[in-house]
Amino acid sequence: MLSVISYDPLVQIELGPLSISPHGIGIALGFVAGTRLMIPVAQRNGWDLDKVYACVVRAAIGSIVGARAAYVLNHVSDFDSVVDVFKVWEGGISLLGGFFGAILLALPKVKKHGLPFWKLMDASVPGMALGVIIGRIGDLVIADHLGTTTTFFLGYRCPPSSVETGSPCVAGTVVHQTALYDLVLTCALLAVLLWLRRTSGRPERYAGFATMVFGAWYGTQRIFEDFLREDVRRFGLTGSQITAGLTLAVCLTWLLAVRRTPRWGRWDEQAAPDPAAAPADLVPALPEGADAPQTDPPQEQE
Repeated sequence: MLSVISYDPLVQIELGPLSISPHGIGIALGFVAGTRLMIPVAQRNGWDLDKVYACVVRAAIGSIVGARAAYVLNHVSDFDSVVDVFKVWEGGISLLGGFFGAILLALPKVKKHGLPFWKLMDASVPGMALGVIIGRIGDLVIADHLGTTTTFFLGYRCPPSSVETGSPCVAGTVVHQTALYDLVLTCALLAVLLWLRRTSGRPERYAGFATMVFGAWYGTQRIFEDFLREDVRRFGLTGSQITAGLTLAVCLTWLLAVRRTPRWGRWDEQAAPDPAAAPADLVPALPEGADAPQTDPPQEQE
């Protein structure tokens, strides 16, 4: 073992009567930064920013609901009452649940405003990756998502028992710091997504391509990372691994076999009515046997 990472985490920031978690700050800043990364693309595409921001607000609410709901479903035994389920400030959220919650709650608003779903998703996934990166910094600050013991040089040495950590940690042991791994791998993913954005004009870059790359890549890394985490398992897998596995299967199939924009969600491609074309039922019918009226040719101007 060459070396290990060792520091005392900062789980809470006390501001008078308020107690703020750096983890929550990281999540909030990540969402804001991710939205900011998406806005220039929306402007270039000529989308109404008021409509885009309305969808973003829905996504923010959905991410909180989805993140908490997914965690609760996977850790039902941790809650003594229904009231405890709503105590989000006490911790317990799922990143993947947040992704799906954001998409599902924003979807009706996206359709209502006629925004192109797959193009909007392609514009959003680099921001989603950036949000993960900033959020993981918050995880590192509080020493959250600590995993199994290791001799890996990037392992984290647990502080004395008198020091609070975001995850359970036996003093002196060296464990995998999975939030760090997720941060590094997502930085690489962000670089790829930004490159795909710059090359979006290529024929193979159909709408939805970057979204499928994001789902396949992040799903793969979460499957491997969660083998190093301490979490509730069913059939040997965490809830995030099951969700990531299904996401990976769908996205990889689309990238390798389907290779085109899904038919669903392409509201921007609906043909608009031609105002110059008069509906057939508005053209007056001629009496039976009558010839169509003749029009004189235009006279030449001298």
